[in-house]
Amino acid sequence: TAEIKGFRKGKAPLAIVKKMYEKQIEDEAINSLIQEEYEEALKELGIKKEDIIGEPVFTKFERGDEKTEIEIKISLKPDVKIEGYEEIIPEIELPQISEEDVENKIKEYAKEVAEPVDSDKEVVEKGDIAVIDFVGYIDDKEMENGSADNYPLEIGSNTFIPGFEEQIIGMKVGEEKEIKVAFPENYGAKEIAGKEAKFKVTLKKIQEKKVPEIDDELAKKLLQKDDADVEVLKDEIKKELLNVKKTELFTPKKAELAELLVEKIEFDLPDVIVDKETELTINQKAQSLTADEIKEISENEEKLKEFQEEAKKEAEKKVKLTFIIDELAKVENISVSDEEVLQLIYFDAIRNGQDAEQIFNYYKDNNLLPAVKMSILEDRVLTTLLDKKAK
Repeated sequence: TAEIKGFRKGKAPLAIVKKMYEKQIEDEAINSLIQEEYEEALKELGIKKEDIIGEPVFTKFERGDEKTEIEIKISLKPDVKIEGYEEIIPEIELPQISEEDVENKIKEYAKEVAEPVDSDKEVVEKGDIAVIDFVGYIDDKEMENGSADNYPLEIGSNTFIPGFEEQIIGMKVGEEKEIKVAFPENYGAKEIAGKEAKFKVTLKKIQEKKVPEIDDELAKKLLQKDDADVEVLKDEIKKELLNVKKTELFTPKKAELAELLVEKIEFDLPDVIVDKETELTINQKAQSLTADEIKEISENEEKLKEFQEEAKKEAEKKVKLTFIIDELAKVENISVSDEEVLQLIYFDAIRNGQDAEQIFNYYKDNNLLPAVKMSILEDRVLTTLLDKKAK
């Protein structure tokens, strides 16, 4: 198959082929033999390929005339024994949710679904809904998209330009008024950011929000269930309030439990994974340092060693916790689907005003999806364990 200038394929003299391709042929032969020896060694040791983590590492490669000696270091999944882990979980005393707490929350929700009704009021007060016509001007020129008719503006909602709503207070129905405001410097539309504007405003009518009665109809509306009633609503609200309190209590307890699990459960850690995590930790820690701090550490052997050791300890904890969580997830039958990972990334991106598709592709291209999945799994496992001891 060798292509040598001046000869047809398969017709070149062996000596020329050997001279040109000897190194390549020898390398291919050695790689083939190494693979055979590696496979045989795994069989002799009774090691399954699925138990190997990370890539094999050559710790010795001595090529001689008669033989080539090699040593290969592999890392295996650790044997994580978690018997008695329930004893490690700290007990948590859950707060009591009172009837008053439930009633107050229902009143909050009732206000949120309150519908506007026309009021007999003549003068606008804070909390009212002022139905207005308005036209905006900048430099005496009418603003593009700066006008509306019968616009319902809740006074005190802070949905308009700062200073606008305050000047509506005290207006009478039918009154016309000129309101002067200044657009914020960081306003979305750059062409009008920081500019002064005036609005000609007419108050058409005043509305007030009518808070519904706390009854079965409200329960059906809030729960979106035709068979709901006030008692069912109270039960759901009580669960919701308890979950909020649990989240507040569990957040610091999860960190405490993670530390206890790492401290109490002992097993050997695979070097190759620890080394890789140590490298990542060093890079992450370095990113938070200034150029002067990095220079100071790199030029001081003692500080550099201390920095590396600290990073390794952090890495060992991370790796150890990952294996513990993975084993606990199996025992507790807890899993995280790819769909849940996708939903979390999309939700966070939308909440932060980012392009969800772009953020997801970034995670995917940089192989960060497994880390997100593990983060969700860790939170879910720790929450499940704490729930066991919550009273």
